[in-house]
Amino acid sequence: MILRFVLLCALFLFIEFYSYQAFRTLIRLRWVLVSYQVISLLLLIFIIYSFTQFDRSVGQTRQTMFTMGLMLLVYVPKIVLTLVMFGEDIFRIGASILNYFMYNAPRSEMMPNRRRFVSQIALGLAAVPFLSLIYGIFEGKYNFKVFRQTIYFPDLPDAFDGFKITQISDVHSGSFDNPEKINYAIDLINQQEADMILFTGDIVNTHATEMHPWLETFNRIKEYQYGKFSVLGNHDYGEYVTWPSEKEKDENFKAIKDLYGQIGFELLLNEHTYIQKGDDKIALIGVENWGQNFKKAGDLNKASQNVHQDDFKVLMSHDPSHWEYEIKNHPKNFHLTLAGHTHGMQFGIEIPGYFKWSLAQYIYKQWAGLYENVGRYVYVNRGFGFHAYPGRVGIMPEITVIELKKGNNVA
Repeated sequence: MILRFVLLCALFLFIEFYSYQAFRTLIRLRWVLVSYQVISLLLLIFIIYSFTQFDRSVGQTRQTMFTMGLMLLVYVPKIVLTLVMFGEDIFRIGASILNYFMYNAPRSEMMPNRRRFVSQIALGLAAVPFLSLIYGIFEGKYNFKVFRQTIYFPDLPDAFDGFKITQISDVHSGSFDNPEKINYAIDLINQQEADMILFTGDIVNTHATEMHPWLETFNRIKEYQYGKFSVLGNHDYGEYVTWPSEKEKDENFKAIKDLYGQIGFELLLNEHTYIQKGDDKIALIGVENWGQNFKKAGDLNKASQNVHQDDFKVLMSHDPSHWEYEIKNHPKNFHLTLAGHTHGMQFGIEIPGYFKWSLAQYIYKQWAGLYENVGRYVYVNRGFGFHAYPGRVGIMPEITVIELKKGNNVA
């Protein structure tokens, strides 16, 4: 524990030292440099103090989200400065060695001075994440986008050709702070012409009470001809805090499950139902959370018991790692899986249809959008809400509309 603390302090000092070099190269006014050092020290003390005040019995609060946002806002740009300035030092050391052995330069002239333009480049690069994180906190987290996806299946029942599903996921209602923006998002959901709506988990961060101020808002989601269904996400089990007793934890879990019904969604707990349209039907299957590195309460075999091999199947499973490890090669052939969970890390770069990148891709093989394996698909929703970092940069909150079409996949 002490070793970790020492290493962490050394890392912060390293970052602070090199980020300071960029300012010192460009600014000669002593009072400005001293002010920078004092502000940096105060911010570091505040961040460390705030994290030491984290209460495991309460979990995430507005204060912890503010601290996380502040830490990213301060240190992500400083890390960029550090990389550039440290890179310049490597060059300077190489140049000094060259000067000494090849040009026999005097010791006082061996090491080249720092170059102003390198510091200017470093500050320009650091401004990009700094401004992006500010945008993400004040605008990005409520910049809701509708993603439309058409998926073709040769064995889709005829009556379901053109059937549309709206998907939402990862609401995290305990993070919300703007009723006007959430009402706008509900209006956006209601504007989509879909036959059914599916909610793939994480209605709260931890406590059922987080959703209470938003029940009326989410009850504004309209009725759908073929129903409103949901499953649980990892946060719905209330396992990320320390509870006074198992009884209170169980009561919270029951209350969270009840929340879905209170906003008009039928919660599927390792079970299935059939959606009938005309003379045809499809199986809708809902599993509890199953994650490779998270709670494994999902029971795919139980949920699909008595579902026939040749039934067309839509599966709701919160964590896309479930698809990777159990679903995509399952003998029962689950045609389409809908997931969420990743949030796309709430930070990345995305040009829809052309390019997407996020740190999430180094953790999850399927992290945002549509993926396919031998005719079986998983769609990973980028999430409706936000958690930990109180913002979104590049990876925007999502409402998905999926249209099922009969036929072969169109490239």
